[in-house]
Amino acid sequence: MKKVMVHGFFTFNLGDDLFLKILIERYPETLFYIYAPKGYKKLFKMSRNLRVIPSKFFFIRAINYIFRKIFNIDCITLKLLSKRCDAVVHIGGSLFVQGENWEKQLIRTRERLIQSKPYYLLGANFGPFNRMDYYNKHKEIFSQYTDICFRETYSYNLFKDLENVRFADDIVFQLKTENMKGEDKNILISVINPSRKSLNGFDEIYYTKIRDISVFFVEKGYSITLMSFCEFEGDDIAVKKILGLVPQSYHYKIKEHYYKKNLEQTLNLFAKSSFIIATRFHSMILGWIHNKPVFPIVYSNKMTNVIDDIGFNSLYIDFNSLQDLEGKVVLESIHKNTIEVTKKIQSAANHFYKLDEFLSESINVKEG
Repeated sequence: MKKVMVHGFFTFNLGDDLFLKILIERYPETLFYIYAPKGYKKLFKMSRNLRVIPSKFFFIRAINYIFRKIFNIDCITLKLLSKRCDAVVHIGGSLFVQGENWEKQLIRTRERLIQSKPYYLLGANFGPFNRMDYYNKHKEIFSQYTDICFRETYSYNLFKDLENVRFADDIVFQLKTENMKGEDKNILISVINPSRKSLNGFDEIYYTKIRDISVFFVEKGYSITLMSFCEFEGDDIAVKKILGLVPQSYHYKIKEHYYKKNLEQTLNLFAKSSFIIATRFHSMILGWIHNKPVFPIVYSNKMTNVIDDIGFNSLYIDFNSLQDLEGKVVLESIHKNTIEVTKKIQSAANHFYKLDEFLSESINVKEG
C-alpha cells in the first residue's frame, strides 16, 4: 500500500473538504496522511485510508516550535512525514493568492517540496497577484513539481510553457451525486463574509441585498436556506447578520445551515433545493452538478474565469454591480440558468491523470 502526504486548506471549508473526499475515495488502496485539526477524524470516520495528524496536538506543536526557533525550519513534522511517504499531493482551489505575507508563505511552499518524492499540485488557480516577483518565484518552484493541473485556463496560460502544467475543469465536478428531485420553491443561498475575502466596504450592501432577495422570494411563496460553508472564513457571521436584517415575520420561511463536519447533510440540501443563489465558488459548481439553476454572485475573478471556461451564458452579477441586484432579475434566472455538465465531469477526471499512473494499482474510478 502506497502512502501519500496531502497538503490542503483544512479548516472545515466545504469546498476543500470535498477535494479531500474525492481524492481518498478515488484511491481506496492508498493510505493518505493530512496534518489537520483532530475534528477531521470525525468528519472522515468512515474512510479507512485516511490518517489525521492532529495539528493542535501539544507534543507536535512543541516539536515544531523548537525546530522553528532553533533551526529556522517550519513544521518539521510535515517534512519528516512527507519523507516517509511515497508521494506528496497539494490539492485545493485558491492556494496562491498574493497576500501581505506572501514571502513567508512562499518559504512554506518551497519547503513542502521533497526533492526525492513525486509532487502533484491539483485543482488550484493562481492569483490574484500584482507583483511579477511573486509570479516568477512561484514559477521557479512549480518547474520542480512532477505534475500541475490548474482548474481554469487563465492560470494554465500563465504557466503553460512549463512541460508539467495542464488544465482540467474543477475537481468537484467529479463528486458522485444521486439523482434527487428538488423540493418545489426551495432556494439555497450560500453566503460569504465580504470583509474576510478582502472585499472591504461591501459588507453592508451585500448583507442588505441578500436580505432583500430573501424577503422577495418569501413573498413569492419560496422557502430559503442561508448556508455557511466555512466558520473560519466568517460565513457563520454572515448568515446571522443577514437573518438579523430580515423582519421577524419572515423568519418562519428562512432556515440557517452551518457546515460543521456534516458533509452528507450539507450535500443533501443542494440535492433537495430547486434553485441555488451562489456566492461561494463551490456552491456554483455543486448547483450545476446537481442539475439546478444557479444564479452566481461573483466576488472573485476565479468565479468569472470558470464561468467563461464552462460557457455559462446566463444571468449573474458581480460585487461591483451589487446595487443593481433585484429580486425580479434573480427570479428570471430560475427558468434559464442551467447547464449541461457531462463533458465537465469527464474533463475534471483529468486532474488525476498523472496521479492515476503513479497509484494505478489502487484506483477506484466510477462513472460520474
